[in-house]
Amino acid sequence: MGMRPSESEALLTPAEVAALFRVDPKTVTRWAQSGKLSSIRTLGGHRRYRESEVNELLGRTIPAQRNGEDS
Repeated sequence: MGMRPSESEALLTPAEVAALFRVDPKTVTRWAQSGKLSSIRTLGGHRRYRESEVNELLGRTIPAQRNGEDS
């Protein structure tokens, strides 16, 4: 959680991540608390998520969902 992003790394809000996964923003916060997704805290204490990490997790999640739908 305490990692610093690179200068060019895009950061996403919980709402943006939630929209990508089609879940509630509180679910994204729970993922961060459980370690499924790492977060960065802003100076105001808000969570932000690395776009590259979110895309990686999204890439692993979508094929699993498709396989479940095909069965």
